Amino acid sequence: MIDYVTISDLGVIEHAELPLNAGLNVVTGETGAGKTMVVTALGLLLGARAEATAIRSGAPQAVVDAGLTVPAGHRCVGLAREAGAWLQTPEDTADTADTADAADTAGAEPPSSGDRGALEAAEASSPQQQRGEVEILLGRTLSAKGRSRASVSGRNVPIALLGEIGSSLVTVHGQSDQLRLRSATAQRRALDRYAGAEFAAQLAQYKQRFTGYQAKVAELEEITTNERERLREAEQLQLALEQIDAVEPQPGEDHELKTESLKLENVESLRDAARSAQLSLSGPDAAEALDDVPHAVALVESAATALAAVQDQDQELGQIAEQISSVSSLLNDAASELGIYAAHLDESGPERLAAVHQRRADLERLIRLYGPDIDAVLGWAQEARARLHNLQSDSDRIEELSAEIDELQARLWTEAEELRRRRAEAGERLGAAVGAELAALAMPRARMVLEVTATDELGPEGADTVAMLLAPHPGADPLPLGKGASGGELSRVMLALEVVLAEGSDTETFIFDEVDAGVGGKAAVQIGRRLAMLAKHRQVIVVTHLPQVAAYAQNHIRVFKSSVRDDSASGGFTASDVTALDEEQRVSELARMLAGQEDSESARAHARELISGAAAP
Repeated sequence: MIDYVTISDLGVIEHAELPLNAGLNVVTGETGAGKTMVVTALGLLLGARAEATAIRSGAPQAVVDAGLTVPAGHRCVGLAREAGAWLQTPEDTADTADTADAADTAGAEPPSSGDRGALEAAEASSPQQQRGEVEILLGRTLSAKGRSRASVSGRNVPIALLGEIGSSLVTVHGQSDQLRLRSATAQRRALDRYAGAEFAAQLAQYKQRFTGYQAKVAELEEITTNERERLREAEQLQLALEQIDAVEPQPGEDHELKTESLKLENVESLRDAARSAQLSLSGPDAAEALDDVPHAVALVESAATALAAVQDQDQELGQIAEQISSVSSLLNDAASELGIYAAHLDESGPERLAAVHQRRADLERLIRLYGPDIDAVLGWAQEARARLHNLQSDSDRIEELSAEIDELQARLWTEAEELRRRRAEAGERLGAAVGAELAALAMPRARMVLEVTATDELGPEGADTVAMLLAPHPGADPLPLGKGASGGELSRVMLALEVVLAEGSDTETFIFDEVDAGVGGKAAVQIGRRLAMLAKHRQVIVVTHLPQVAAYAQNHIRVFKSSVRDDSASGGFTASDVTALDEEQRVSELARMLAGQEDSESARAHARELISGAAAP
């Protein structure tokens, strides 16, 4: 449930804290005092869209915070922990209030890992945690510059996550929900909620299978509708692959041929360089040998000979002699390889160069069409073969898809008929339960009918339509809610539905924003009584203008104008405040709501009578 809500600079509310209790919490106040801002604040904590115009005039930002106590196993706890929020028990929050004020949690940083370990240990040993409860802090900040920030227990989170956590804990109903109740979609959802968990699992299975069915129908339609285009694509791919296969390119071949071409085009300069290097290393051939021509091999060998006689006399000199000997061997090997290289260059000849140029030209044509290099061309060809195989097997795929679609369709129709049967059974039970609630809401002869009608086509929810019909009195034909119900009747129908649906709901808190609009007299008393009954098992927060409803409050909160301040820049603004009322203050507030005169003795007597009647068993 929601323990408190703190509001700063939102609308006409400068700063206020709403202390909320379990049971029925009623919010009242004069028109324009700021009751709407209370609902707006709660909506912001549930992820509602933020408007900069909601910020109090002259304030840089508006801040809304709330503390909620929830069962440790609730879905929202897992969502909060996945977002990185650190969660405390209510007792922990009180113990650490001196280090982190709850009103500042929207921008707070989570504790360090050591602190978090200590908190988790405290949670495990505290009475609240032993009862399976944790506290979640929700925060929302609106900036006058148009930015919005959300937080969960000190960790900044996406607003969508704040909404997901909030909506799993709180259900909000306002006057606009009466309009939504007229939609076929909302009526179907209400009936499906009432049908229970087993029905929900069956519906989820149907939806999953229907999604697969739609995918196969779309694939079949794409194949048959675009058959001509697919044939044309297959022909183009076939021609391209034949062109590539005719060349038979090899991986990396274009780079290898480029290297070979460069070598063949410069064969003379390469041969001259090799022979010149060989001459420098080993000198001319024996037939041309001249004693006075120096060369590297001879010079190194001369140095080795000079050291050979003395290398045994000194270890250091011996090591140098070994290095020179190695150099001599390397020079001889290099000279020999240069000679072989120069001799073999002549074997390639111009014929090979012409063949390389032709091959490179063939590969370049493929590269211009299908990729930046031959490896890319081969990759494209591999994908094209797979696509061509798919296109050439259209006839087989059409036959296969048609069989799968027929099988799925038959199965879906069977499941849709079962869903319709179970909806009809649930509709009878829901209609009877809502009728009983309406009887207690001063509509004793009203009859709710849930009509489940088969359709000719399968849909994502089944093969039927759901309509809620209302016959407000005997002799009247049941008509759709949008046609046969007034605003006051819609308010009571919605409340009756919520009371019935609450039995199978895990929602902890219900918020009603003037859902009693258009209702008065005895019906208003009955609405108050039903809200009080709902509040026995759930926390209920009601914004109301009816004293008959407010009389049932276990916690009565009043919003009132506290001051009107001058502001030279804006021309002045009104500030409102919020306070929880004691018994005498409740009497005054109900008297004001009854007669507009909280000091009137007759009005106060009437107010006491209402409170006494509401408290009676």
